[in-house]
Amino acid sequence: MSATPKKSLMFFAGRAHPELAEEVAKHLDVTITPQTAHDFANGEIFVRFEESVRGCDAFVIQSHCHPINDWLMEQLIMVDALKRASAKRITAVMPFYPYARQDKKHRGREPISARLVADMFKTAGADRIMTVDLHTAQIQGFFDGPVDHLWAMPLLAEYVKDSYADRQIAVVSPDSGRVRLAEKWSEMLGGTPLAFIHKTRDPHKPNQAVANRVVGEIAGKTCVVIDDMIDTGGTIAGAVKALLADGAADVVVASTHGVLSGPARDRLSSCGAREVVVTNTLPIPEDKRFPQLTVLSIAPLIARAIHEVFDDGSVTSLFDGNA
Repeated sequence: MSATPKKSLMFFAGRAHPELAEEVAKHLDVTITPQTAHDFANGEIFVRFEESVRGCDAFVIQSHCHPINDWLMEQLIMVDALKRASAKRITAVMPFYPYARQDKKHRGREPISARLVADMFKTAGADRIMTVDLHTAQIQGFFDGPVDHLWAMPLLAEYVKDSYADRQIAVVSPDSGRVRLAEKWSEMLGGTPLAFIHKTRDPHKPNQAVANRVVGEIAGKTCVVIDDMIDTGGTIAGAVKALLADGAADVVVASTHGVLSGPARDRLSSCGAREVVVTNTLPIPEDKRFPQLTVLSIAPLIARAIHEVFDDGSVTSLFDGNA
């Protein structure tokens, strides 16, 4: 008996961010596989796919926003259901990797939760992970299998370049840890000056940082503050105020993940930034939006990466032009 091997791409979406899933499906020119998903009275999640998935190349997308633990569990259950239904290869697509900030032990008796998440996906049956702008790149090594680490920087930098072409730009890292990323931004924007904010953070108080001073020459320039995520907005708002106080002409904030928890909306809308640019890796409902906010779509990039993985092509070529 002989058979010609054939490949079929099937696309599955969790319930966290249906708009992004539909946009990715549209760019891929596929439909989202229909499924039944509901919560039991005690909070347990049930998922069943309405079509056969045997032998398919499965891509499961889920954005991990609030309530993050529910959406993480739902994606794990979807992966497990696909494994037990004989999907040939399962790729967990996580535009925002959950628990990425817990990637090392700062003090004794702390967890490394980012590693735990990777282990759970491996146990559930994921063969591959696809994610956008990890908090730290070494998280790729936590998963025992291929990890496609996509960059939103080209998308954000292109927007800033087009929107502020007539300005003198300086790229600013909100802390010393993002200086290497700021260097890459500087290259993309044509060799602009660099600066960073010297800040202190109390390990006993999460989501709190104090911007101390600006290191670098930014007087009279339009400063582009770059970061991977904006959570409560305290760090970014403090950085914007410090830059304006130090003589910056204008401040633009560019970040991949708009978590925008709690007071973020009020802080960002009143800190003095001309524009806050994020992508739609996470859903941003109307009550979190404000006039200065610009949301760019990450869907075309995710769709192209899925296409390359399915075709056994090169994901690297999406960023540096070389396979």
